[in-house]
Amino acid sequence: MADSFFELSALANNGSAVHFNAYEGKVILVVNTASKCGFTPQYKGLEKLYKDYRDQGLMIFGFPCDQFAHQEPGTDEQIAEFCQINFGVTFQIMKKIKVNGKDADPVFEFLKEKAPGTIGNAIKWNFTKFLIGRDGTTITRYAPNVEPEQIRGDIEAALATK
Repeated sequence: MADSFFELSALANNGSAVHFNAYEGKVILVVNTASKCGFTPQYKGLEKLYKDYRDQGLMIFGFPCDQFAHQEPGTDEQIAEFCQINFGVTFQIMKKIKVNGKDADPVFEFLKEKAPGTIGNAIKWNFTKFLIGRDGTTITRYAPNVEPEQIRGDIEAALATK
């Protein structure tokens, strides 16, 4: 198990490797996403946070996942197109992954271990969010029903920490 988020890597939506150590010193928000979920409109709020704070050091990584009621059935290309057309998403969308079970992505294994939720280490639904500080430590986990705007204060506090 990694000690820091910045020791991890994952695949971007286009299949290229994303090494999170390239983002050391940034504040990171990781979200498991889905295109056909009741929480899908949160893409708009996530994009607003990204636009408001990216110049101050916020990075957002959306990880599509189809493990919850088959709410992310599309291909990586379809997901990227959906996010761009419907919500103008400019933050990084990653390759579709699993967040629970034996095939769970190592990024989510790390995040679940560092910030357990109300049902233990499992992700309970789409749009679970994790805030990671500039030093690579996980600050907190947010439930799916927590709107992006509700975490603005935590992001500002994390960005203020040097």
